[in-house]
Amino acid sequence: MTTRSKISNSSNGTAARKPGVRELAAQATRDSLLRAAIKVFSKSGFDGGSIEQISKAAKSYDRMIYYYFGSKAGLFLAVIEEIYSRFNQAEATLTLDMQQPGQSLEIIVKFIIRYYREHPEFVTLLNEENLHRGKHLAKSKNKGAHSSPAIGILDRVLASGVQQGLFRADISARDLYLMIAAMGYFYQSNRFTLASFLGESLDTPDALAHWESFAIESVLRTTAVAAAALPGTSAATPIKRAAPTRRS
Repeated sequence: MTTRSKISNSSNGTAARKPGVRELAAQATRDSLLRAAIKVFSKSGFDGGSIEQISKAAKSYDRMIYYYFGSKAGLFLAVIEEIYSRFNQAEATLTLDMQQPGQSLEIIVKFIIRYYREHPEFVTLLNEENLHRGKHLAKSKNKGAHSSPAIGILDRVLASGVQQGLFRADISARDLYLMIAAMGYFYQSNRFTLASFLGESLDTPDALAHWESFAIESVLRTTAVAAAALPGTSAATPIKRAAPTRRS
């Protein structure tokens, strides 16, 4: 998002204390270990990646990993939190015009699909965490914080579209995010096996452009309130939800 509030350094006018040399060195060491861990874990997985490999790649020492992260599991959790943070930071730079919700949705869909494509380690590491049934992320002290920025942006776009009479009011930002993420994540994660299954490459520029266009059109069709709202879309058929069964 481009609109950002400006925050003063402090209420009493004094500048915030700058970190000292030791603090900067400590942060540099921690960041180096995280970068190395991302590379090692994305290549070898949690079980295959070792403390020794990571410390060597970071040109550091094993004990520093235990000092900053407590354990190998603690380091892996920090890695997952870091890649989510990078995603959110990248999404926060998007230029979105809330008066143009359809265009904003298109920008978001493109961003998510392209981010997965351009950061394969993001998908690989999330696959790894899912293989472990999310046990590391379950211990995070910031549960929910990783998804709230992305869903918050979508929520504002949807609200603008509903207010202008362009979008349906019965779609939640959470459901729409799952739809967009699924189309981007599944394609990137399974493109090699799907290529064999379908008998065609999914990595060519034409194939990638086609899927991106299909995803954008699918999202716009799903959110459109009527055919006249957005060119090329058709009114969505209302979803009939089954009434909950009652047990006697």
